[in-house]
Amino acid sequence: MSEQTIDAAGLVRMLVESIVDNPDDLNVVQSEEGGGDILVEISVNEEDAGKVIGRQGRVIKAIRTLARAAAMRSGKHVDVEIVD
Repeated sequence: MSEQTIDAAGLVRMLVESIVDNPDDLNVVQSEEGGGDILVEISVNEEDAGKVIGRQGRVIKAIRTLARAAAMRSGKHVDVEIVD
């Protein structure tokens, strides 16, 4: 099976841009960790952080679930974090 490249950062960017009020302040960085795992870090305006997290963390949990589901086909593990 050929190794597929996943653009987890692109998926996360698309999802978060539709939620936030200040999409110009959005910064999404994808990096590869040991073992081929992918880390996606999201940085947003302070005013938008609550929207991305959601009540009881439901929105960020849904974003993480979608990113992980997209990466499953390539056999990678994706972790999505919000950074200050």
